[in-house]
Amino acid sequence: MADREAIDVEPPSDEELAAEVEKFRELLMGEKAKLLRNAQRTLTEDMTLDQDDLPDEMDLATADYNQSLAFRLRGRERLLLNKIESSLERLESGDYFWCTSCGSFIGLKRLVARPVTTLCIRCKEKQERQERTFAG
Repeated sequence: MADREAIDVEPPSDEELAAEVEKFRELLMGEKAKLLRNAQRTLTEDMTLDQDDLPDEMDLATADYNQSLAFRLRGRERLLLNKIESSLERLESGDYFWCTSCGSFIGLKRLVARPVTTLCIRCKEKQERQERTFAG
């Protein structure tokens, strides 16, 4: 568990937070653009599977597996894209820097590390403990 100082993060002033908004908007928009480029690449490159280029069943199976893996990755990226959109909405509404569970300040370092997070470290740790309890 993180030490007490790392958990109890004092929120910056309103002026300092306002200055951070653009920084996080650019960070989120950059991630969004990267995901959209990956999706476009999948549509143009990974969806084309010319069976004439694959001389045997092993090559076909490998190509099929690689294509399936690319689609699964894009599916995960789609979920991340939804989280990015939600984070951008929260940024615009002024809720981005605050935990959706307890209302505490999330912390700038945590947001830089995980820009789509909605929970402070304390609530995230509590959620993970509950998940381990229900999983075991």
